[in-house]
Amino acid sequence: RKLYFDTHALVCLLEEKGFTTQQSEVIVSALVKIMNTNLDMIYKDMVTKVQQEIALQQVMSHIAGVKKDMIILEKSEFSALRSENEKIKLELQQIKKQVTDEITKVRADNKLNLNLEKSRVKELHAQQDRALTQTDRKIDTEVADLKTMLESHKLDNIKYLAGSVFTCLTVALGFYRLWI
Repeated sequence: RKLYFDTHALVCLLEEKGFTTQQSEVIVSALVKIMNTNLDMIYKDMVTKVQQEIALQQVMSHIAGVKKDMIILEKSEFSALRSENEKIKLELQQIKKQVTDEITKVRADNKLNLNLEKSRVKELHAQQDRALTQTDRKIDTEVADLKTMLESHKLDNIKYLAGSVFTCLTVALGFYRLWI
């Protein structure tokens, strides 16, 4: 019995992937046992060449017996069997047609259901896209309002700063004039 893979290479690969040496060896050992068990089961089901030859000879003898029986039946009841066989063929064709029709109906129903689901999904995606677009617009509006408010506050701060600077200058000039 031969193993057609390198067990040591598999152990090394498992160790590279983070398993310990002991874990890797246990895993590989388990795989080998499983393969051996499977091979045992396969070998139990296999036939030897001698057994195959015996079975072939038995089948050939049965075929010869059947041929003899067929010749006898052909003379006596073969025409009745042919007509019965034709009836069965016709019934099978009818059943095949019915099955084909049922399959066609099921396929059509499945296609219809699939198309309905696709349209529902498309509608859902469209609703989600509209909701996202509205949310984006609201966010853009809020950001624009905040920018406007920020610019307004900047302008107010500049006005107050300029007023404060001019007030200080006026007070300083007033003191300067008083001293001079």
